[in-house]
Amino acid sequence: MTAIEPPTTDLTTGYLGLRLAHPVVASSSPATETIDRLCALEEAGVAAVVLPSLFEEDVEGAAWHDPFGGGDAHPEVHGGYLPDLVLDASGVDRHIDRLRRAKAELTVPVIASLNGTTPGGWVHYAQALADEGADAIELNVYDVPADVMASAEDVEDRILQLVSAVRSEIDLGLAVKIGPFFSSPGHMVRRLGDAGADAVVLFNRFYQPDLDLGSLAVRPDIQLSTAHDLRLVLRWIAILHGRVPVQLAATSGIADAEAVVKLVLAGADVTMMAAALLREGPEAVTRAVDGLQRWFDDRGYDSLDQARGSVSQMSVPDPTAFERANYV
Repeated sequence: MTAIEPPTTDLTTGYLGLRLAHPVVASSSPATETIDRLCALEEAGVAAVVLPSLFEEDVEGAAWHDPFGGGDAHPEVHGGYLPDLVLDASGVDRHIDRLRRAKAELTVPVIASLNGTTPGGWVHYAQALADEGADAIELNVYDVPADVMASAEDVEDRILQLVSAVRSEIDLGLAVKIGPFFSSPGHMVRRLGDAGADAVVLFNRFYQPDLDLGSLAVRPDIQLSTAHDLRLVLRWIAILHGRVPVQLAATSGIADAEAVVKLVLAGADVTMMAAALLREGPEAVTRAVDGLQRWFDDRGYDSLDQARGSVSQMSVPDPTAFERANYV
């Protein structure tokens, strides 16, 4: 009987000051919502987990002492004053409790997620999550700029102020998850790095509403990502690798080992799965990691670091292939 060859490629990767066993991470989603699901993901071999986001709506619903009606409403905010928060039995407490239990049960890194766009009170919750043991923080910027009077610069500056505010309050690794709708995504990623982000997650998916023609009401219509969504992420990871002062995390359309391999070659430090976990369960992680190991072992790579970015825009013979060449 032929002996099974042991793995030869070192799949470890660095992310947010953490050393991960490989680049397959569970993204923030219902798949990371309960302790049972988190434990199942760890058993399946996931390298790290991102907990469901603490949404701005949860923050606004929490009880907190602010005699001035909001953290940004008083000029002393800019001089260092920030009101004391009183956590109650709201969504904030539930997130804190989930984080505590996850840290108690898991051995893989646990990344806490915040979802909002306004500074002020947000920084307190980032600090609270850090104090409760989060290994890193992901700031999930889900901002639909519906104000027609707000310029692109206004939108970007608001996000950058939020990042700077959170950065000033925590010493942990900080990732910022953004959507693709910027006039110059690459420049925005550079500015995020300057504002204090250690990593940028590409890309947030903005769920689009639909219209119910029976009731003439706006209704949600959530569609999970598909393999086709990988293309946009692949392009921008490849373009940005080696050109921006942040680590790059990829999300959207990552369903299998092939997608993970492509993104590593393009320059991703980690790849994040959500839709595949919701469709297939934790086994999607096991298949992706096993397939990743086989692909690089079969081709004689020593490590992922050796392969990372080898098919980025900076490395390929025809860099225009990531721009207009295919279109033309």
